[in-house]
Amino acid sequence: MSVELTYLTMTALLAASLWIPYIVGVNTSESGSAADIDSKDFSRPADPSLQRPWVHRAYRAHLNLLEQFVPFAVLILLAHHLGVSTWVTIWAAALFFWLRVAHAVGMITGLAGLPARPIIFTLAWVCVVAIGVQILLV
Repeated sequence: MSVELTYLTMTALLAASLWIPYIVGVNTSESGSAADIDSKDFSRPADPSLQRPWVHRAYRAHLNLLEQFVPFAVLILLAHHLGVSTWVTIWAAALFFWLRVAHAVGMITGLAGLPARPIIFTLAWVCVVAIGVQILLV
């Protein structure tokens, strides 16, 4: 398996696991928890903004990763299909994963506020763009 596919797999596992902090937070919260929802009304999930700050941030961290994961995954799979693997795609895939880990940890803990969080997000976006450019240069 290529380095890029390895980092795609690791990023997919991260995205698939980022719901866990949110669900733990929702189920350990006294307000806005699943217990506070009428058992007959499952039409809407609990409002994340009513949760403790770290729980709301965990929800947002998960959604934020999903926003960038889709284009990242498409481009990595396209690069693999086309046989594009350069030092740029390798480093961009690795950096993307580690930036997304830092973003998730920083967001959930609240340690990555302004301007760190948007800088991390933007750097991850640059990684996605770099992979796309490498594909277009083929």
